Amino acid sequence: MFSYRHAFHAGNHADVFKHLVLIAVLRHLTGKETPLWVVDTHAGAGLYRLDGDYAGTSGEAQDGILKLADAVGTHNGIDGEALVPALADYLDMVRGFNRPGDWRVYPGSPFIAQKLLRTEVRDKLKLFELHPSDSKALAGNVAQLGAGRQVSVAREDGFEALKALLPPPSRRALVLLDPSYEIKSDYGKVLATVRDSLQRFATGTYAVWYPVIPRPEAHELPRKLRTLAGQLRKPWLHATFSIGQKPAAPGEPADARQGLTASGMFLVNPPHTLKPALEAALPQLLQVLGRGRGKGHSIEVGGA
Repeated sequence: MFSYRHAFHAGNHADVFKHLVLIAVLRHLTGKETPLWVVDTHAGAGLYRLDGDYAGTSGEAQDGILKLADAVGTHNGIDGEALVPALADYLDMVRGFNRPGDWRVYPGSPFIAQKLLRTEVRDKLKLFELHPSDSKALAGNVAQLGAGRQVSVAREDGFEALKALLPPPSRRALVLLDPSYEIKSDYGKVLATVRDSLQRFATGTYAVWYPVIPRPEAHELPRKLRTLAGQLRKPWLHATFSIGQKPAAPGEPADARQGLTASGMFLVNPPHTLKPALEAALPQLLQVLGRGRGKGHSIEVGGA
């Protein structure tokens, strides 16, 4: 149950995509004066060293943030084109956790969210993590922020803990559901949690990340979320991003293990600004991170 560690995957292409979306959503939601609650049901450790034992061993950041940072370099563009706002915003965010020209630290969703929340209107960040080591690391990392009551950390099952938080006092919230999906039941729990949450708090924004892998549950999750949003007459946005297959090295079989090559984000009650932001950013991101057969991206919207 506790074998999954996000530290092995920090800064990979899925993180780049997920956090690009997260920042774009939060930029919109924090544009209103009413306090916002952000709930991360599977927060991880919060901060990761890309040169540490975990990320260094997997090397997944090489096909993600490090490849993107190298392509941009000291210039504010890619191949002569200026970075689109959402992508520039994402890179500026990650750069802010590092020394100039260095990319050793990668911020997880909790630290990205905290950077964008406002103290003057009392935004709140609620973090849940059940993995014992990651929960301890998260609490330690958050303590260094000195954010006081703005950020709370609990070693609890985020699926269950979320129920007590909805609806929030301000009636404004973003809920990020990002489990490991290592356990097949996570797919069903995500769907059940979104359904229950919408019944408790119909106007909240719910963001679900999931891996695009050859597993029936992964294929069915976005379809079931789309059906749920339709039944409740809620607007939704579904985006996917795939870097494609890595070309086989000399002497390597064509079907060699590729690892995760694609992921998706499904949002219920998304900001109206998200679709145009992604339409501009994903082609530019694919230009850098795309690597072979199957690369691409998609954006679908629907609902009320």
